[in-house]
Amino acid sequence: MRVAIVAESFLPRVNGVTNSVCRVLEHLAAAGHEAIVVAPAPGPASYAGFPVLLTRGLSLPFYPSFVVGLPTRRVMALLEEFGPDVVHLASPTVLGASGMKAARRLGVPVVAVFQTDLAGFARRYGLRAAGPAIWSWLRRVHRRAALTLAPSTATLRELGSRGIPRLALWGRGVDLDRFHPRHRSERLRAQLAPGGETIVGYTGRLATEKRVRLLAELADLPGVRLVVVGDGPYWHRLRRLLPDAVFCGFRTGRDLSRLVASFDVFVHTGRDETFCQAVQEALASGVPVVAPAAGGPLDLVRDGDNGLLYPADDPAAMRAAVAGLAARPAERARMGERARRSVRERGWAAVCDQLIGHYRHAVSLTPYHREAGPAAPAGTVQGVDLAEPSPAPSGRARTDR
Repeated sequence: MRVAIVAESFLPRVNGVTNSVCRVLEHLAAAGHEAIVVAPAPGPASYAGFPVLLTRGLSLPFYPSFVVGLPTRRVMALLEEFGPDVVHLASPTVLGASGMKAARRLGVPVVAVFQTDLAGFARRYGLRAAGPAIWSWLRRVHRRAALTLAPSTATLRELGSRGIPRLALWGRGVDLDRFHPRHRSERLRAQLAPGGETIVGYTGRLATEKRVRLLAELADLPGVRLVVVGDGPYWHRLRRLLPDAVFCGFRTGRDLSRLVASFDVFVHTGRDETFCQAVQEALASGVPVVAPAAGGPLDLVRDGDNGLLYPADDPAAMRAAVAGLAARPAERARMGERARRSVRERGWAAVCDQLIGHYRHAVSLTPYHREAGPAAPAGTVQGVDLAEPSPAPSGRARTDR
């Protein structure tokens, strides 16, 4: 197939959108497909042997490291020259809308991949009133897609309730070699926790929307060393909140693999995660996870089996869950074994094969369905009951198992 990916974010910016696009490109190259990437500048000239075609980008004033692509007619010329079989919009907003417009004019089906909760992002930055306008814009873009892929059942239900049709579930893969229990390092653990403390770790962007301020709830847990991996606009404030924590900064590659595998417990604080790749990487590393019972983690964390879920707006429950696991090494070990097993079928090769299946399905649709097909039947989308509430703990973090 010939696949044109219009990405709202790409290298050198490292985030969930960039990571998934890179893995998809690697898989397309390995399988003998052809591809191009259209993304906001700055960026590389190529990736995985495919050309990267750059358009103008603009940094957000309140978040300089977050760059959005600007609408441009150049996308039309780029797609027309390449002649794709399908256009993949990665987290489409502004640049993605240009990709959608160009694809429709060329009569090429579009697969739109929903990845970023922009309304939740705006809410965390004090722009709650922008939510309705954001959802109106996203509906306008996604309703024109042959297929919209949601990364989790919680997100799929949300999109269905917002009036976005033709939905299917497509999760994210994980590198099962890079994230593996064998990368656990006793030498590194001794450096992080020289007193032999239980290591509770967080990895991810240090930003308001991740609610990393909640890590302060863990600051005084006895016998616990808190380790924070990542960077972002909240870094300086978090350092003041957590003077005794270990801050490792932004890490990738082998460094990140060793850090995550060397945790005893992984904790996540964000409640607006459409998937949460950091949770999946911790599970693959054999580390039990404590995460909010909201969004993407609901598909990944089985409460009491490979980790614990806490009510998303109850920091005390998060603290109780972490404290309970910190005090029970045997339980942590059992959960760690189950954690690895729970994601062993989620390698990127299998997940990207599913994506190619979605591409082929989009190509098979009639032009009518490509442009304005009927909305999904009320109540169900691809076998998911939209009326059924997402599973959540009873209100108390289970730490007595």
